[in-house]
Amino acid sequence: MDEIWQWGAVKTAAAIRNKDISAKDAVAAALLRMEKMNGSVNAVTVDLSTEARKAADEADAIQSTGVATGPLHGVPITIKENVDQAGYSTPNGIPDLDKIIANEDSPVVSNLRKAGAIIIGRTNTPEFSYRWFTDNPLRGKTLNPWDHGITPGGSSGGASSSVALGIGAMGHGNDLGGSLRYPAYACGVATIRPSMGRVPAYNPTATEERPPMVQLMSVQGPIAREVRDVRLSLEAMIQPDPRDPWHTAAPLDGPHLDGPIKVALTKTPAGVSCHPTVAKAVDEAGHLLAAAGYEVELIDPPLVAEIAEAWRSLLMTDTQVMSETAMRAMGSEDFIRVLDGYLAASNARDLDGQTRAFADRTRLLRAWSVFMERYPLVVAPVSQTPPFPQDADQQGNDRIREMLDEQSMLYAINLLGLPSAAVPLGITDGIPTGVQIIGRRFREDTCLDAAQIIENTVGVLAHQLWARE
Repeated sequence: MDEIWQWGAVKTAAAIRNKDISAKDAVAAALLRMEKMNGSVNAVTVDLSTEARKAADEADAIQSTGVATGPLHGVPITIKENVDQAGYSTPNGIPDLDKIIANEDSPVVSNLRKAGAIIIGRTNTPEFSYRWFTDNPLRGKTLNPWDHGITPGGSSGGASSSVALGIGAMGHGNDLGGSLRYPAYACGVATIRPSMGRVPAYNPTATEERPPMVQLMSVQGPIAREVRDVRLSLEAMIQPDPRDPWHTAAPLDGPHLDGPIKVALTKTPAGVSCHPTVAKAVDEAGHLLAAAGYEVELIDPPLVAEIAEAWRSLLMTDTQVMSETAMRAMGSEDFIRVLDGYLAASNARDLDGQTRAFADRTRLLRAWSVFMERYPLVVAPVSQTPPFPQDADQQGNDRIREMLDEQSMLYAINLLGLPSAAVPLGITDGIPTGVQIIGRRFREDTCLDAAQIIENTVGVLAHQLWARE
């Protein structure tokens, strides 16, 4: 019989609701698992055991009154260290920012608490959440539980590593350039990058508003071992919050799509060659969806290389104007090497160029909107290669440019503002493989439906990880 720490959010919430277990049982199991395993990967950087035990007792007291409870009542989760959580710092991997303590929760933390979730710890992130590796001078390096020599992903590497090990039923993360999907891919777990505007976001400790392209491309979302847990957690996260004027209160389940639903299958979306392991995963995903009644066609979606270039130029121009000075003042030598590499690989623009590039973004979105009228889903690589070796972005500007090319489909989706689920496809040479499933705006439900079909055949990879212990 499975131990409680192995259960996902759906199963844990149901067991508490049915009084098969208590919230205290669920939290105690997660805390024991964290005590046993976290030292091997350094995923959870702030241990909230005392607070979590108290919250579990309160949750059980509420349960005993018969009052209606939230969908995640008593479920143990983690929160990434780059969003505000009352009473704790939001360092984002930066020692100088560790002194600033939040007085109130960010919307995503507030929504998860309202749903009844219990926070057992905060998870690691790279400096400024700007790398596909999770390491910083404040908290140290997070390791991938499958193979310590490869990245756990970034920037939500702490969330993905902890979830894979069974430390909590869900981990919160966010995604500006693949920071939900890439860690899920690297650690063999599932996630959804929601549409822009789907989950409210705001950090009360921020001293100024985020750069414009970060506002338009960064989203909050869940990482979990099972697709159904991703769906349940997303439902909890999307509740309105007036502090985010970009939030759109759209229903999570959209209108039924008449079948067969057409799926565009792509292995070289930006013209970059695909590693055989990745190509095999994309093909397998296509076969599984075709067997389930989807109409799958091998075809590249439009303008991915242009979209990727626009992401780089628009984001890095914003970075130069609003963030670079602070980043260079507070970042480590490792981080500055990465920042220099990103800038060297990007066409940073003057005001005229940035304005025109931002206007041209609509042309790129329109091309995908027209394409997705015919193909409501796109199955694509998360990355053109298996997960990178640790610190691969410390090998110079040429390697960073190669990595950016290999990740083009990953961050292009952020410029488009579209939802995309990442789901595992299995293990090759001891390392997880997987794909992303991209949908129309605010159609996370269709992405998760397709991901669920894949998971139903492949299974939950974390079970194989635990079997190694």
